Amino acid sequence: MKTALYSRVSTSMQQTGLESQRRALEDYCRTKGITEYEVFEDFNVSGSKSSRPQLDKMMKAVREGDISTVVVYSFSRFARSTKFLLDSLEEFTLLKVNFVSISENLDLASPLGRCMFTIISAIATLERELTSERVRNGMVNAKAKGKRIGRPQTINDELIATLRAESYSYREISKMLNIGQGSITASLRRTARKLNDTS
Repeated sequence: MKTALYSRVSTSMQQTGLESQRRALEDYCRTKGITEYEVFEDFNVSGSKSSRPQLDKMMKAVREGDISTVVVYSFSRFARSTKFLLDSLEEFTLLKVNFVSISENLDLASPLGRCMFTIISAIATLERELTSERVRNGMVNAKAKGKRIGRPQTINDELIATLRAESYSYREISKMLNIGQGSITASLRRTARKLNDTS
């Protein structure tokens, strides 16, 4: 099995950033004596997107059992949300695939790496609980002002877009906001239309 080297930059102006990440990842391989590796690079792609061309290709190889270790330059190059990072780390652990982040000095194969994974899990749980609490408080406040929760006219498009950007699933958003998944789809379409109109 091979080692996967993943890097990403958000804009077309960051070509040198992609090159520096690749250099650091390849230096890591040389230091560790790793010769069998494959490079996956997403260029001009936001880290807030959980689906990216090269990331998707790498994850397919991981799930097919072709990859033994995933190495990234930093957490931020791999994931922008704690939830996406945690979900990925949990999947890697389940598939017995090691994960290494050079900048954070995280190696899931080491005792310290496993400890950090536990801390990240705790942070993600806290983040999710705080988000749910904010949603509940917002709904209580809306009800206190006489607004009817769950109707299309009271759907918070901005909140739904934010939750999706943080990699919450349709089911999770539906449960938190007490709305149907069809309403979530309609909300995201409205947001997309607004963005297109202003671009």
